Amino acid sequence: MTATLERPDGTVAAPKRPPRWWLLLGKDKMAAVAAVVLGLVLLTALAGPLLLGDAATRQDLDASLRPPSFDHGITGLLGTDILGRSVLARLVEAAGTTLSVAMPAVLFSLVVGSAIGMWAGYHGGRRENIAMRVADVILSFPSLLLAVVVLYVFTPSVANIVFILALARIPIYLRTARAEAAELKSRLFVDAARTFGTASWPTIYRHILPIAMPTLLTVATLDFCFVMLSESSLSFLGIGIQPPDVSWGLMVAQGRQFLQTAWWIAVLPGVAIVLTTVSATILAAWVRLATDPAQRWRLTLPTSKRGKRRVTTEVTA
Repeated sequence: MTATLERPDGTVAAPKRPPRWWLLLGKDKMAAVAAVVLGLVLLTALAGPLLLGDAATRQDLDASLRPPSFDHGITGLLGTDILGRSVLARLVEAAGTTLSVAMPAVLFSLVVGSAIGMWAGYHGGRRENIAMRVADVILSFPSLLLAVVVLYVFTPSVANIVFILALARIPIYLRTARAEAAELKSRLFVDAARTFGTASWPTIYRHILPIAMPTLLTVATLDFCFVMLSESSLSFLGIGIQPPDVSWGLMVAQGRQFLQTAWWIAVLPGVAIVLTTVSATILAAWVRLATDPAQRWRLTLPTSKRGKRRVTTEVTA
């Protein structure tokens, strides 16, 4: 929805549209760099295995523990491991495995948790109490410990890891969505929708979800970091991704015994984990401002003036 402005001479000015998201992203250099890093990780995970073929699993004992160099082609750019496999190719392969766990887990928990939370917060009463007690029960178990117990009992696989991590993160979105819906259900526009006979789910979808979405997207972006670190931790402990599959956490675990002689086997996957999680955290802060109409104006200011404007606003308040 755009606003129209009336000039002093009585003419109506053209409506002012909100700036495009890529223009807002370009004004924030840190967020732009974070978006580029995440885009490269995603592109690498999708296209890398097609370009490198079987280089991630091809063994060459004559090239064992070869250090990073430009003398052995692109596959030898980041060195090799104890079996002579290309570390670069394994990093690319591991990116796809790590994202194939983190993204479905976050998406599933976001959809299920948000739907149940907004439904419970909108109706209140017994429905809200039951939903919150179930969330409290799940949250009473540390998510990583719950994953360790379940994966120890059942076979560690990508499907099982996605399911248990998604189940453990549903209460986070449920509680957030419930709080948003409980606050918004008393607003006038929601009362007007109920007065005209609109059912509960259409009211939630049209009036509550658009306002709660910025907060939920921010939580999802931050939760992506947690889920990715959880998968890496499980793989490091040996109950996550199993060989011959490979993930960044598994690469760190396999290379920790060679830290003194072949540091690149464990350090480079760790750097990939840090870069991805830090980039997602920075982008989450930008998404929170960009999707909130009340805060979007901050992104239109030059970077040097944002801090001064924030201080001025706080003093005035």
